[in-house]
Amino acid sequence: MIRRLWLCTALVMVLSACSSTSRPFEFKNLAKSDMDLITDIHIMEIRDLVQELTIKLYKRNPRELAKVSDMTVNDRLESFMTVKRPQNGYVELGGVDGINALHLAFSETFNGDRVFAMMVGITGMISSSYNNQLEFYLLDDIDQQKLYNSARNLETVAWLLNTRKNINGELMLLSNGIAVDGTPNYSYERVLGQMIVIQDMMATMVADSTNRTINQVVHGMASMTFFPI
Repeated sequence: MIRRLWLCTALVMVLSACSSTSRPFEFKNLAKSDMDLITDIHIMEIRDLVQELTIKLYKRNPRELAKVSDMTVNDRLESFMTVKRPQNGYVELGGVDGINALHLAFSETFNGDRVFAMMVGITGMISSSYNNQLEFYLLDDIDQQKLYNSARNLETVAWLLNTRKNINGELMLLSNGIAVDGTPNYSYERVLGQMIVIQDMMATMVADSTNRTINQVVHGMASMTFFPI
């Protein structure tokens, strides 16, 4: 009950922020339900958060971007922010995408760009949870379990980001930390937290609107186990 109240409160905050800017009328919206419009808004919001997280991670881990010559952050964003992803996965990552890329990002044997692998994994997983669509219409369906599973997987990513170390005892990817002046920086965790809230809210709303149930899972974050999407 407390979890449901928390999600509803967060949803009101998100929708209030969205309603503060007037959205121009579009004829295509006549073919959308209220739920479709809400889904579209959440997809746009989570894509903005993905971009923010990517930029922050590359600023904190410039060595990862430098592993590929003449590569820019914008190049990276363009490669995985598109819905039309490579059919056979990303060549640079050995032909993997989605959850398999997340495994690669935190693998001790991987020597490539870990930020790229992680963000390919996150974006592929989230895209799959929305049926690889950027917009929804009246006849479109969405699976509440995929949304819920993706939220749990993001929790695992957040845990691995803060704990996964290489053989030298160093974090594989730098994120949260303490600044030189002693100020704590938890902005990476906050961005991932916002993404988790969005996916959980969507899972709850879809389940409520379709009278379907979400299979709650026991989530062991102290591993590299990710739930299927």
